[in-house]
Amino acid sequence: MTQSSLPKPRIAIVGYGSQGRAHALNLRDSGFDVTVGLRPGGPTEAKAKADGFMVRSPAEAVKDADLVAVLTPDMVQRKVYEEALAPNMKQGACLLFAHGLNVHYGMIAPRDDLDVILVAPKGPGALVRREYEIGRGVPCIYAIHQDRSGNARQLALAYADGLGGARANLIETNFKEETETDLFGEQAVLCGGASSLVQAGFEVLVEAGYQPEIAYYEVLHELKLIVDLFYEGGITRMLEFVSETAQYGDYVSGPRVIDESVKQRMREVLKDIQDGTFTKNWVAEYEAGLPNYNRYKQADLEHPIEQVGKKLRAKMVWLDNSPKDQKEAA
Repeated sequence: MTQSSLPKPRIAIVGYGSQGRAHALNLRDSGFDVTVGLRPGGPTEAKAKADGFMVRSPAEAVKDADLVAVLTPDMVQRKVYEEALAPNMKQGACLLFAHGLNVHYGMIAPRDDLDVILVAPKGPGALVRREYEIGRGVPCIYAIHQDRSGNARQLALAYADGLGGARANLIETNFKEETETDLFGEQAVLCGGASSLVQAGFEVLVEAGYQPEIAYYEVLHELKLIVDLFYEGGITRMLEFVSETAQYGDYVSGPRVIDESVKQRMREVLKDIQDGTFTKNWVAEYEAGLPNYNRYKQADLEHPIEQVGKKLRAKMVWLDNSPKDQKEAA
């Protein structure tokens, strides 16, 4: 299907965070009619209006939309769907998500008449916008959950193309695969795994008598250099640019740290994701007011590596401490 033959649905973007803003701007610049649905008086209403969008309440924004993109945080999506979207979306419209959690685990049961699709750029909103503006794009994955119209795939491709994803790469998946791999990546490697590995390495060095500042540089600061090489060319590129000593240490010590027992615990994490245990616990935590979440977060913020790092980063004048490009990266 050529770009010119793809449909041009009227779109309502519900939510205007990092991804919501990037989606809305890119789609508008691609020729789509875009309305933004936000809670009146909310913190992002003024930003969306300043960007030139028609801003209406979610319930009003979706009434005339052919496609409704749900880009609010996971834990508020069910309420938004039940109170604003389900009663007001027109018959036969398309409901789009950028993450399949609520649908996959049954917290949202979309109306039977709706097409239900997923389009997820593989990058934070600021990157999605920046790459589009310079004529490139961020790869997207897409999935079809319900195809009542027979046109759901074309709608997903049109939306991904409007984001700029077709300029890079489009990969078809399904809601189960997207949701479970996304959660696993966050928990076992990108967020949970990486931060715990860094904290443990820092603790081992400091407990052995080394200066906290030196430990910080060796296990956290320099991690960016390695991750950038991974990003640019995988493990192959990393091995091209580190010393032979570092390579040999990689080969003989990496498997001692990340051994079969770690993989087994990763499998346990994956099982909890697959059978819904993680999501059940997360929903219960959210509904209880986040007591454990806040305690865990505070412990991370108070970890000695954060205290040391704050002082060291204050002297790194080249750093831009704005988190805008990193927001929603996982």
